[in-house]
Amino acid sequence: MPAIVSIVGNSDSGKTTLVEKLLRELKGRGYRVATVKHAAGGITIDQPDTDSWRHIRAGSEATIVSSPERIVLIKPVAADSTLDEITRFFGEDYDIILAEGFKQADAPKIEVHRRETGPPLADIKRLFAIVTDEPLETSARQFAPDEVKALADLIEAGFIKPRRERLSLYVNGSLLTLSVFPGEFITNVLLAMVASLKGVGKVKDVAVFLRKE
Repeated sequence: MPAIVSIVGNSDSGKTTLVEKLLRELKGRGYRVATVKHAAGGITIDQPDTDSWRHIRAGSEATIVSSPERIVLIKPVAADSTLDEITRFFGEDYDIILAEGFKQADAPKIEVHRRETGPPLADIKRLFAIVTDEPLETSARQFAPDEVKALADLIEAGFIKPRRERLSLYVNGSLLTLSVFPGEFITNVLLAMVASLKGVGKVKDVAVFLRKE
């Protein structure tokens, strides 16, 4: 799974603005970036009487609406999905995923703070940086709102580059955390097996799906 960094903060603190700035900076460095936005008030993409709405109402577990400009996945859920469940839909074809919101998730976090929107959030787990317009007493790295390049340097060094080469293994729907030895062992076995197949050139990535009853 690509690295995930969540942007959190009080309402109107500037979370979306920071996401936009980081997107431009990281894409300018050649990285593929995806984003996730938590909409607590619900989403109104799928309107009644549209074809996709009729598909879902008829019993489809999920449907994709495809056009020359975009692809939209619609999947009804019974409860709010976790950040890990949502980001699995992206697959592996990105260098980093920036999530806006999800302050309760386990992902590393950057808080956006403005003096006028109230005190910083309390009890935020895995907070590694804060973008603030005033000095704060915190162990997290502090950045001024215009220090986007320096913040992008931190994200690049700490989250993107260490995962440029990676192995993601899901068992029964859960991502397993692999130590060095099993990770290297599985990687070497997969590469050796695939390289032995006829017609396979240079291997850049391998996708395997296995289902057993």
